[in-house]
Amino acid sequence: MSKPTEAQLLARDKIIEVEDLVTHYGERQILNGISMDVRDGEIMVIMGGSGSGKSTLLRHLMSLEAATSGTMKLLGKNIADLSLKETYDLRKKIGVAFQGGALFSSMSVGENIKLPLREHTKQPEMTMDIMMRMKLEVVDLAGFEDLTPSELSGGMLKRAAVARAIIMDPKLLFFDEPSAGLDPVVAAQLDELILRLRDAMGMSIVVVTHELDSAFRIADRITMLDRGNILMVDTPENMKNSSNQRIQNLLNRRIEEEELDADAYLRRLTGEDLHP
Repeated sequence: MSKPTEAQLLARDKIIEVEDLVTHYGERQILNGISMDVRDGEIMVIMGGSGSGKSTLLRHLMSLEAATSGTMKLLGKNIADLSLKETYDLRKKIGVAFQGGALFSSMSVGENIKLPLREHTKQPEMTMDIMMRMKLEVVDLAGFEDLTPSELSGGMLKRAAVARAIIMDPKLLFFDEPSAGLDPVVAAQLDELILRLRDAMGMSIVVVTHELDSAFRIADRITMLDRGNILMVDTPENMKNSSNQRIQNLLNRRIEEEELDADAYLRRLTGEDLHP
């Protein structure tokens, strides 16, 4: 399926809405008024340099952290207005594929994949087995349910984690650095799987990655973060053609020389910035 145009994307319903999100860790401000959205059936890629706030934003999007200020709607629900039970129920409509797979080593692959069903539903064992095998088919791991995670390769672990993330047919799926540690061929296969999930299952997908090739291959739009701020939210093509020097430096991995302010440097050395 070809990528939708920007106009087609923006005509769709919003699955995630973030408005002026501010976050602090202690006295340190991490996110500085982030505003963005994710549309129905969209693959949104979040990128940025180290320390840009990607992981913090992802945790907010998964409703795992509370913001200092600002609002966020997930699947039409304002997170701040939800009770604990409502938040719990909302999370059951979300799938997460963690960076390292996060499979339990004491369980078989099949038992790992069935775990969300066992925890959140009362399906008969045979039904859970059928659903598990269906999801293994989706990620090209049919017949591997009796193996342990230690018997899988890195790429197979990632795909097994995806099978567990989609076992309850979520409307929204999150990936944290899906290509990390994979060789280029296996990473490309995982990219194709992400595209297939969007097209075949109609999921909205949010991917945090630093892999440029992967980002431009799968993204409908890219959110570029820098030092807790959004530099740009746009299509990959518009991102590549941006006149913003900071964006070009990030895309082309050009090192920026930091201008040294002598007074600020002295305050940092003496600790005045930490203890004014």
